[in-house]
Amino acid sequence: MFEKGAKVGIYGSSFDPVTNVHLWTASTVAHRKKLDFIIFLPSSDKRRDKQLQTGDAHRSEMVQLAIRENSKFMLDTYEFQALPGKHYTYYTMEYLKDILPDAELYFIMGADLLVDIAAGEWMMAEELIRSNQFIIMARNNIDMLGTIAKSPLLRNYDDGRFQLLDKGLSMEISSTYIREELSRGGEPRYLLPTSCYNYIKNHHLYHNKSSKIKE
Repeated sequence: MFEKGAKVGIYGSSFDPVTNVHLWTASTVAHRKKLDFIIFLPSSDKRRDKQLQTGDAHRSEMVQLAIRENSKFMLDTYEFQALPGKHYTYYTMEYLKDILPDAELYFIMGADLLVDIAAGEWMMAEELIRSNQFIIMARNNIDMLGTIAKSPLLRNYDDGRFQLLDKGLSMEISSTYIREELSRGGEPRYLLPTSCYNYIKNHHLYHNKSSKIKE
């Protein structure tokens, strides 16, 4: 699919909905780390650790609308079809390495997730860390170097596979904030791509926080 040596970032999130901050983050990471492509990887609504407000079809369509004008951005919905127990990030990365054997893959995550891994909250964490490379984005004054140093798991694999990135600008508007605004009649129009905003309005998404729409 890609030329040998292509550098590809894997950006996993709920994208419920995708926001302008997601796009800005992906663009910043690609530019700063000289990545050739970013693959947006929405989480499945079947995951027990995710409380999603919209189904897979809606979220994948919104990501597709959001990224369609950037040739470096791609969508992969592998986790939507993953069998129970196979939706963990380790398996996702193994799948991507199988279909992109000539690419150099980097899993992109926030420093808060690094803290969760260090605390033992991720399934198959050691397998994931042992066999992949990572781009870690600074978040909420988390000491990334300290987190790695204090974790036996992380520090014993600290051989250059963790690339730490401070984006230089704090932009923390979340999907949760947008959902809450929409559910209460707010107007978060300019916090997400216009195409996604229109899609949400046309499909009446997020008006009822307790609803989970599948199509």
